[in-house]
Formats: sequence, structure tokens, C-alpha cells
Amino acid sequence: MRRIGLVSLCLFLLALGCGGDATQSGSEEPSSATSPTDGVETTATVPEIVEFVPGPLGAVEVAPGEEIQIRSVNSITGDVASLGTPNQRGVELALEDYGPVAGRAVSLGTPLDDLCSPDGGQAAAQTVVADPAVVGVIGTTCSAAAVAAAPLISNAGMVMIAPSNTSPALTSDLAGTPGSAYQPGYYRTSHNDLFQGRAVALFVRNHLGFERAAAIHDGDPYTQGLTEAFAGAFEELGGEITTFTAVNKGDTDMIAVLTEVAAGGPQAVFFPIFMPEGGFIVQQVGGVAGLEDATLIVSAALLVDNFMELAESEGVYISGPDLRFGSNSNSITGRTAEGLLAEYVASYGEEPSGGYWGHAYDATVMLLSAIDRVAVEVEGTLYIDRMALRNEMGRSSLDGIIGPISCDEYGDCGSQRITVLYNTDPRNIEVGKNNVVFDFAP
Repeated sequence: MRRIGLVSLCLFLLALGCGGDATQSGSEEPSSATSPTDGVETTATVPEIVEFVPGPLGAVEVAPGEEIQIRSVNSITGDVASLGTPNQRGVELALEDYGPVAGRAVSLGTPLDDLCSPDGGQAAAQTVVADPAVVGVIGTTCSAAAVAAAPLISNAGMVMIAPSNTSPALTSDLAGTPGSAYQPGYYRTSHNDLFQGRAVALFVRNHLGFERAAAIHDGDPYTQGLTEAFAGAFEELGGEITTFTAVNKGDTDMIAVLTEVAAGGPQAVFFPIFMPEGGFIVQQVGGVAGLEDATLIVSAALLVDNFMELAESEGVYISGPDLRFGSNSNSITGRTAEGLLAEYVASYGEEPSGGYWGHAYDATVMLLSAIDRVAVEVEGTLYIDRMALRNEMGRSSLDGIIGPISCDEYGDCGSQRITVLYNTDPRNIEVGKNNVVFDFAP
């Protein structure tokens, strides 16, 4: 593109110097540029681009009349659908609000399911990269799926922006070192769990005043990364991690693990795992001697209706993104947080069951607007350069439903504010979702 611009400038200057026309073959009706020369105006033609030179990752060509293709990959079946379905709906609402991109309609294709698992993420990514017309992906819901999907999507030259992945492995350690699963072209509007781990540690150590805590994960990048972040921060604050252990995905009997935890005498137990395993823990913990008075703390993986409706979830603390969107609005679509929530309810007949619908909306708008800025039309064909799109995504800066959005060099783009909620009444979960008892704004 730089070479084309230089050639165009040279032709323009040549035309001015010679006082003649420099019209390229195939150009449309020339536009005029006047330059006074001894009182006489001369008119030169400003050449248009007649050739597109793609960057090192290639480009997507959208023929006249065709749609721009993007895809959504979220957990939309099974127990984790309570988290992923609101993400999918946030994507759909953003597409509707944004409208055409570079004069073209945008197709989301068939929503893909990441199953909140490595296998699901890999299978969905294989479907995506099999279609070279796809420009970018919104997803995944779960970090475990992202770790498997991101290499395939990155190697295909595509971009991927996630609304609810939070594992530090996917971006960085916040000190300039890329995470073990970092891939070029990966971005997210969700927070980095190094912030959430510290927020929970501060809550347990300083707000609750506890000295001893246990942590339970299930072995995937999200749960293990978050429990490690919590444990490290808690020990830095002078606390003691009495037990650091794991359950397996698919386990239903949690008594053995809870008995192991009880042996350490923790005052608090932090288990940032998903349904249904998280539900089994709260339902069985009351029968384990030594944990009758332990304070239970979970994460946004369980900030979902099917957990908060359980009678045993009453009195559980839930950490996660700050959902007090207040008067926030998306600076590109103009949609307010209040208006988006109202449209969500009107469109789908219920409140969002998970906490990342606003993040998904903003992620989609971020992708669409970046495509809009880099797309080039030549003789009716739209060209979207893949490397240019990556660079533009990294430069994105906007106000979103979730707050200010701008990206660091490893793709952390969203608000890092964390809150802790207290689930007071499972019969009225919307009260619990708004009952903030602690917040952390790094």
C-alpha cells in the first residue's frame, strides 16, 4: 500500500509539473486538484488504487455482493451454556446495532460450540479455519477451549477476540512476559486473572481478616491459573494456603477432596470451577466435618443462574468482573448499558444468565470497527488485509459497555475492575448479582 501511495503521489506531481492529465487505466471519472501557476489554474487527476498488494498474512477478498464472514465460538450447550449463551447473544445484538461494514453485510454463519473444553475448542477452530473467507472470531467462552483454538486461528492469520477468557496463560504475566499459551492475533475484553486472584486474596485476607485458606481447581488453564494467582497473592499478604488441590471434570462425589481440605482447617475455601462440579461442592460441603463454618468463595464461572438458584449457594461469595455498568455506553454504536440490557430482555425474554454479555457486545464492535478501518475496495472487490487487521485491533481504543477499552501488546484490552458479590437469596438471583461487598480497581 505504501508503494501504491508513492506511485500515486509521483504521478500527481508529474501531472502538476507538466500541466497535463495523468489518468490511470481503469480509473473512474477524475477528481480535480488545482494549482495556481502564474495566475493560471491547471487541473490534474488524483489516481485511484487499481491494485491491492496483500501483507505477509494474506488478505480476505470479498467479491461484489458477498458478505463479510466472521464467526462466534462459545459454550452454548450443556451446563456451561449459562455462561456462553449470553456471550452469543451479545454478539448478535452488536451485529444488529453496528450494521454494514465497509458497505457490506456481515454474516455470523452458524454459531459454533466450544463445549468449554480443549476438544471442543479445537474442533470449532478447525471448522473456522477451513473457510478462508472468515476474517475473525469472537470467542471462546472458556480458557481451556481458547488454549486449543488459538494456535489454529492464529496460524491461519485470523484474529480472535474473547469476551470471557481470563487465564493469564493466554496473554501475559503483566510484567512483559507472554503467557505460555499466547498467540499473535489473540485479544480479549475480559480481565486477566492475575487481577482477580489478587482481588480475592485482598478480600479474604484484609476484608474478612482470615489467615488460612484452601484452594480447589479442576486442572484446566482457567481454574488452575486463577487459584495459583490467588494462592500467590494470599501468601504475599501473610496468609497461609492450607491445601491446594484439584477435582476432576466430571466428578460428582466431592467428599474425598473436601475431607482433604478440611484437614487443613481453612477459614475460607476458594474454588473457581464450573457447573456442575461447583454445584456438587456446595451441596456436599455441609456434610464434611471441619468445614461447617468455612466461608465459600467462587468466581464468575459460577456467576450463572443454574448455580445461584441452588439453595446451598446462599451465603457464597462470588468474584468476577465489575458488572456495574451504570451510565456506560459504547462510543461506536451509541448503545447505552441500560438500553442494551433492555434490548437483551426484549429479544430473548430473560435477563442474561452469565456475566460477560457486555464484554461480548464490546468485543464484537471492536472487531467490526477494526475491519471497517482497514478494508479497501478496488473495482468492487473488498480486500481485508489480515496483518493490517491484527495491527488495527491492537490499536483499538474506545469506550465500551464495560468501560474504557484499549489493548496492551499481548491482547489484554478490557476493564480490569473486579468485584466480590454476596449471594443473599437464591430465590432472587438478580439481587445477588448486584450485591457488591468488595471491589478492586487496579
